[in-house]
Amino acid sequence: MAESKAMYLLETLKKTFETMTGAGRPSHTSLEANVAPRTPRTTMFRDDGVIPNNPELPFIHYLGAVALPERGDPAAVFEELFERNGWGNSWRNGIYDYVHYHSGTHEVLGIARGHARVRFGGNSGKVVDLREGDVVILPAGTGHQSLDASKDLLVIGAYPPNGKYDECRGSRQEHERALESIPKVHLPAKDPVYGADGPLMDAWNC
Repeated sequence: MAESKAMYLLETLKKTFETMTGAGRPSHTSLEANVAPRTPRTTMFRDDGVIPNNPELPFIHYLGAVALPERGDPAAVFEELFERNGWGNSWRNGIYDYVHYHSGTHEVLGIARGHARVRFGGNSGKVVDLREGDVVILPAGTGHQSLDASKDLLVIGAYPPNGKYDECRGSRQEHERALESIPKVHLPAKDPVYGADGPLMDAWNC
């Protein structure tokens, strides 16, 4: 836990410095070169009575969608890519080791460093091995929990505009509220990786 907090503080300071100075941030041209076309792996998760998941929108996994540079900051690549496509309020951290979900917003996660085994969809969901360059897109309501991770794991998360961040852990009251709020979450205007013409737009009927 102490190592996780130290990493979070270090990466937050690094991000602040880069934002202020521009150091380590990729150019538009290099950003384009880092993105590889990928067919999305989609999964629908059912409401298990505790974790609502999303009744209409599939979970999406882009395997190795982003080639990370040997030099520079890999976290900055994801941040710039997501921001360019309208997914902002980004953060740098790991993935919580308890199951949780967001009922008021969709979320994108990019693996900037390390690897992790993450279960999506709640206790009856699907375990996915994530590695550097992978991207997953979680529609509102999707449960997620890290089961195991490398010590150097670094994840970049971001959200589309107009969403409302919350953290639900599976109480009955949260579940009831989530069933009302999830269908009201706006669809994004762009795929966080591939933009206005990305596979997400077809998968989610945006």
